[in-house]
Amino acid sequence: MPVLVITGTGTEVGKTVATAAVAATARAAGRSVAVLKAAQTGVRPDEPGDAQEVARLAGAVTAAEVARYPEPLAPGTAARRAGRAPVHPEEVAEAAAKLATDHDLVLVEGAGGLLVRFDAAGGTLADAAELLGAPVLVVASAGLGTLNTTELTARELRSRGLGLAGVVIGNWPQRPDLASRCNLADLPDVAGAPLLGALPAGAGALAPPAFRSSAPHWLAPALDGTWDVEAFRKREAP
Repeated sequence: MPVLVITGTGTEVGKTVATAAVAATARAAGRSVAVLKAAQTGVRPDEPGDAQEVARLAGAVTAAEVARYPEPLAPGTAARRAGRAPVHPEEVAEAAAKLATDHDLVLVEGAGGLLVRFDAAGGTLADAAELLGAPVLVVASAGLGTLNTTELTARELRSRGLGLAGVVIGNWPQRPDLASRCNLADLPDVAGAPLLGALPAGAGALAPPAFRSSAPHWLAPALDGTWDVEAFRKREAP
């Protein structure tokens, strides 16, 4: 897959760290990688954004943004309040396609969930994925409430005819509760797609060399990793 779109079921689900893990694992498999942040919000011009954080953790990847806005809001809202031009899905698709000419894998990271609006016309990351014909990887939370948001995201993808590559748990707790452990079986069921990984809580705080060496163990072979979902379920079974 030359382009993989990465979305979350909402904010703060570990999407950027999961993107970094996918990038690091692809690099370990010998692939050249670019990461494109569709719309970066909540950072100043001189601050590193999510794409730069992916590069810090994953290593030698090309980091790019389509646009950035200073306030931590939905991209369309942030653009309007900043008096700047919004991002349009066509721009995201064009930037990703350009990066794909020079890289084996381009990871397009969204902002928040799949249907967060980029512009006044209602353009979203889902629209960009449609234009690219790219599969979508969904990063979900582990605990109570994740089944609903994951199924809603999966249903929207299917309604648009978009491919759902799978689900990755972005933050697996050290001491998972009953809901989290049960969700290991239920998440792929509600998504209609495989569970492709689980990142341990605090993964993003690891030193970059430790992150890079560990990342393949958090992701399944479909993402170039070695993570065994059945062994993980057995170990964490309620």
